[in-house]
Amino acid sequence: MRATRFHMVVIFLLFAVTVVNYIDRAAISYAIPLMEQELGLSKADAGIILGAFGLGYAVTTLLGGFAVDRYGARLVLTVAALLWSFSIGLTGAATGFLTLYLARTLLGVSEGPNFPALAGAVSRWLPPQEQATALAYALVSVPLALAIGGPIVTQLLSVLDWRWTFGVLFAISIAWVPLWFLLFRDDPAQSRHVNPAELDHIRAGRPESGPHAAREWPAAAEIRALLTNRTLLVNYWAFFVFGYFLFFFMTWLPSYLHQAYGLNLAQVGVFTVLPWLAAAVALWALGRWSDHLLKVTGRLRVARSYLIAGTQFVAAMAVVPVALSDNLAIAIAGITVAVAASMGANAAYYAVNVDVAPKRAATALGIMDFGFALSGFAAPVITGWVLGLRGSFADGFLLMTGLALSSVALVLAFHHPDADRKPA
Repeated sequence: MRATRFHMVVIFLLFAVTVVNYIDRAAISYAIPLMEQELGLSKADAGIILGAFGLGYAVTTLLGGFAVDRYGARLVLTVAALLWSFSIGLTGAATGFLTLYLARTLLGVSEGPNFPALAGAVSRWLPPQEQATALAYALVSVPLALAIGGPIVTQLLSVLDWRWTFGVLFAISIAWVPLWFLLFRDDPAQSRHVNPAELDHIRAGRPESGPHAAREWPAAAEIRALLTNRTLLVNYWAFFVFGYFLFFFMTWLPSYLHQAYGLNLAQVGVFTVLPWLAAAVALWALGRWSDHLLKVTGRLRVARSYLIAGTQFVAAMAVVPVALSDNLAIAIAGITVAVAASMGANAAYYAVNVDVAPKRAATALGIMDFGFALSGFAAPVITGWVLGLRGSFADGFLLMTGLALSSVALVLAFHHPDADRKPA
């Protein structure tokens, strides 16, 4: 029997919702100058509003991992997408600092379960040797969304005002929900689109065949194990650093290009495309390379750890000339390398959770994403505070270098997924 390939439809659905997720998440970085003018916001106010997403995200990305392990990705992601669509509509209706802050917090709360659901779905729908590649396909949506999001949002802002722009984004977000609910099932065996041959392929390479264990909340001992495993702890920190890079560029890059080089809104939209497209290529290529290294060497240390350390070292070095130069070409080149390198190992971070804790991949991902959410608060708020003090982005870039180098040292010293993995 020839195997169906419905697992690729699942990956596409995860890809599509993450594109929508990140366009929604980043749209405010292009609209915030217009919001500042209309609503009378300061740079410090803008930083707090941009950081509000991270606080809301921190609450539910951790609980979202628990919920996915208990209730499944189908229900959790359906509810989450409904709520974040509402929050995007509410952003367009904001009347001042408080309503805008609450809308951004709600967006963070509702988008929190997205990546735990993604990890949970991949762990159920792909065999271990294909999971990093599948995650790369799904996660490449992040830089791709940010690449196409800049021109799309800036064009919408130029044709409409910022309020109607968020109305359009609301309509796009809500349209994905029925597709997910109708097509996805938590257990591939329950999907009428999956034949026995594809089910055998999905289960290939697992220590024990058959469906996953019954869904239930993780026990205290399991959570304690996830919080004391040295590889996972270092992976959490490295992902926090990655998140700091991502949220810095996602929230402040348009303002940096405008302030430092005097680019207008349309020019900013164009100049933000290259870094995110480069990141999309790097993420896709390195995700496939990670699985290739695992097949060739059989060592997770080579396939995951060295990839994470290497990409963060390149990112650390790339932002130094951006901080020290006032040349636009150097800035765009350094930012492009930093964004591509920091995001290149994204699939590996996710795969480590599945590699090390396959039974609780969603919960482990929720813990990792909690640190990511904190970076989503820290990066925009700290940057806004620094701008209020000195009016320069240089200190922000140098701080990123220090964070990335700390991550490199910890990964090389303590990130040993082969030795620290748990049985499936």
